[in-house]
Amino acid sequence: MADQSPSSEAPKGFLRKFQDLPTDSIPKTLFVAVTLCLFASMIVSIAAVSLRPIQEENKLRDKRINILQVAGVYDPSQNVREAFQAFEPQVLDLTTGKFTDDFDAATFDDRAASKNPELSRSLTDDPAGIGRQSNFKTIYLLRTDDGAIDKVILPVHGYGLWSTLYGFIALEADGNDIFGLQFYQHAETPGLGAEVDNPRWKALWSGKKLRDENGDLQITVDKSAPAAGIEYHVDAIAGATLTSRGVDNLVKFWMGKEGYATFLSNLQAGEV
Repeated sequence: MADQSPSSEAPKGFLRKFQDLPTDSIPKTLFVAVTLCLFASMIVSIAAVSLRPIQEENKLRDKRINILQVAGVYDPSQNVREAFQAFEPQVLDLTTGKFTDDFDAATFDDRAASKNPELSRSLTDDPAGIGRQSNFKTIYLLRTDDGAIDKVILPVHGYGLWSTLYGFIALEADGNDIFGLQFYQHAETPGLGAEVDNPRWKALWSGKKLRDENGDLQITVDKSAPAAGIEYHVDAIAGATLTSRGVDNLVKFWMGKEGYATFLSNLQAGEV
């Protein structure tokens, strides 16, 4: 009679073969590494998504603090949201120098608009190095108790040495006297270009003028003070020539005809 003994053991499956591998084998090492990477990336993604509203709220709060500071009304003991209610945001049409109701000033995003071909334009003469310019900007008015304009806060930005500097310039109601200049975002060199944040340098802007009696734009950031016209001169930052030049370019650009010049003319004529 033929031998009916069972055949040899059945072949092992892939999972069983993997389990039988030594702990320090290359396949198991790669498996553990990939699994840990996937798990870590999942945790980071979840954290980024869940924390995004908090990050956006912090960015908005920091921006509001800078507006309060450049206008000279910041009080650390006061709630920022409540203090900011004193400002009147308006969306400005740079072409006409007039306010527009086409957008909600509370939610209008200037930076997003600069990337929208329908709301912006490409610059050929671009001393500020911004590439595209939104046709609309959100500005902020601070009024006196009787409703008259006290200060105008205008957003400005332009390229320095390593980064685009984003900030605000505060003007008096006459649209010519500078109350202050402040940047809230940049990546300039610490100890050099980053001195744009130094209170002593920022204080140099207070009381300076944009234009002379003829209406010509004269404000300048330079190393040496002129023999005359000191009221239009701000000392450049020592050791930060390119950052200072960038600030000079961006202020002249935004205060010029491509920026807020038409609006400031309307302001001086009482048409705002």
